[in-house]
Amino acid sequence: MTTMNKRRSLLRFGALSVLAGAAAAATLLAGCGKKADDASVAAGQPAASAASAAASAPPKAEPLKIAFAYVGPVGDGGWTFAHDNARKAVEKEFGDKVQTSFVEKVPEAADAERVFRDMVGQGNKLIFGTTFGYMEPMLKVAADSADVKFEHATGYKQAANLRSYDSRTYEGAYMAGVIAGKMSKTGTLGVVGSIPIPEVIRNINSFTLGAQSVNPKTVVKVVWVNKWFDPPQETEAAQTLIDGGADVLMQNTDSSAVLQTAEKNGKYAFGWDSDMTAYGPKAHLGSAVINWAPYYIATVREALDGTWTAGPGKHAWWGVKEGAIDMVSIAEAVPADTRAQIDKIKAGLKDGTFAIWKGPIVGQDGKELLKKGEQADDKFLSGVNFYVKGVDSKMPGGK
Repeated sequence: MTTMNKRRSLLRFGALSVLAGAAAAATLLAGCGKKADDASVAAGQPAASAASAAASAPPKAEPLKIAFAYVGPVGDGGWTFAHDNARKAVEKEFGDKVQTSFVEKVPEAADAERVFRDMVGQGNKLIFGTTFGYMEPMLKVAADSADVKFEHATGYKQAANLRSYDSRTYEGAYMAGVIAGKMSKTGTLGVVGSIPIPEVIRNINSFTLGAQSVNPKTVVKVVWVNKWFDPPQETEAAQTLIDGGADVLMQNTDSSAVLQTAEKNGKYAFGWDSDMTAYGPKAHLGSAVINWAPYYIATVREALDGTWTAGPGKHAWWGVKEGAIDMVSIAEAVPADTRAQIDKIKAGLKDGTFAIWKGPIVGQDGKELLKKGEQADDKFLSGVNFYVKGVDSKMPGGK
């Protein structure tokens, strides 16, 4: 065979091999297609639809972007720590349906408005402002962001796309008072107050009422620091109260400084907003905690399913009944009968058979605030700007 003939034979052989390979591949693909068709038919799905199922599947929904503004650091062990725990509970509850973020240490000043506008600009559709001083900045931003839902903690103003929410912290303060009244040896208690707004004044009074239910002669002294979070000032205020004879302290501030000061002085104190046992285990009598998770989860669910509404009067105020307030980690030093009394109070608050603010209640000036058997409504409680009898301190701004 000539060289030319050899080349032609090789070319014919190569072409035949390619054709044979193509035929085999076609047969294999046909077989695979038949298997897919058979599987689709076996599953009760038409063969044609099986081929286009993946292409026609709806795109996955974008997660709801949620932002939280915190007045303090997430590690404060108190107020902000409690809010951030609830944020994490939201993530656990809804998984990839939500995407959360937060900004900590946002001051209650003009800068808050900038932070809220930035949150809107980042595409957040649900924004939580977690302190009283954010009310006016949130109202401004909400007015310019109709497609965003806003939630303001402890405020009293609402808008078309902004509603407010709060926790009945006075219920925890009352239970702390009951324990303090039992454990005090001097009959003098102390409270480190943050900012003199009704929320805080109501807590001081409720603490006093709780203590007086155990010891009617209880005296409560108050030192104000005019800040939510300032450990050095909280420490100084706590020391002033101890030097003034108080042997059990409560606070309405955000750090653990008061409890730690009590520990150093061999006195008792309470955790506030979160369980602070670890900060002063010898001084700790119990922690009046807030659980924001029930409200946050309910709110996010409404935002996801389209049932969220706002407007005038849209204000939630949750307490022991809703699982938002509790007294936890009560010390072993607290007598069994007092523990039982706390359990009874909790049960009564849950089923409505017990009311903290029920007359007769007299003010610091001796005037009757609630008559015997008269029970305060939420309007009364929201406007508390006075001390009850037994508070041995001047109201800020008073003579």
